[in-house]
Amino acid sequence: MGIFKKNPFGHILFLKKWLIRIMGALTHSRYNGFNELQIEGSEILRNLPDKNVLFVSNHQTYFADVVAMFHVFNASLSGREDHIKNIGYLWKPKLNLYYIAAKETMRSGPLARILAYAGAIPVERTWRAKGKSVNRQVKMSDITNIGKALDDGWVITFPQGTTTPWKPIRKGTAHIIRKYQPIVVPIVIDGFRRSFDKKGIRIKKRGILQSMVIKEPLVFDYENEAVESIIEKLEYSIEQHDSFLKVIPESELKAEEDLNEMRRWSYKEKKS
Repeated sequence: MGIFKKNPFGHILFLKKWLIRIMGALTHSRYNGFNELQIEGSEILRNLPDKNVLFVSNHQTYFADVVAMFHVFNASLSGREDHIKNIGYLWKPKLNLYYIAAKETMRSGPLARILAYAGAIPVERTWRAKGKSVNRQVKMSDITNIGKALDDGWVITFPQGTTTPWKPIRKGTAHIIRKYQPIVVPIVIDGFRRSFDKKGIRIKKRGILQSMVIKEPLVFDYENEAVESIIEKLEYSIEQHDSFLKVIPESELKAEEDLNEMRRWSYKEKKS
């Protein structure tokens, strides 16, 4: 690889590789040290083609979710089975890996701008800007850039467009699926909201059992399936459909808290 070779967005791959290596080394202990990341589905990643793959996931923090996915994807592709131990997988990271992010978020500070170089596709949100509700048209250049990224590699998106759970999936994701016809792989994450602050930068609590489940690709009739049908499939696949939302009895909440506490102490004993 030439030292000045660039990706379709003009990013120098040599710089991107070293950025992923450095940031990966700095963040590894957040998922395999301070906390434990439980992974399912590594083999699914290894069976995917090198490009035109769209990952859809629920969202819990601005940055920690996608950083964890960079770790898991690269570890899985290097042969690790459902774990991210031994960060040697960062030496040859997947460079055609991108993620869709709000433009204002990726311009919010020096760290965000550095993370953007690692693979962000900045888009303007049509429903919210600077903390206020807006209603504006989708920028066609944003859609084109997503298509360009899919044509080059893998793209991660959080189709709810927010870290707040149970929010509806944006129709734009369904239109992208119909237009570019990618392989769509659902991911369900948990534990990140308890581990980190909203931005996913500060560790809020240690000893949390995080999880990431990679599911089998979804099946769509790209030519004929209605947008509403695609959205419903996405909601079920990332476990954000209304049917998953229920009133949980206090006894069940207490049992879940006890289980989390047991996991926390079990994890600490295992690490000591």
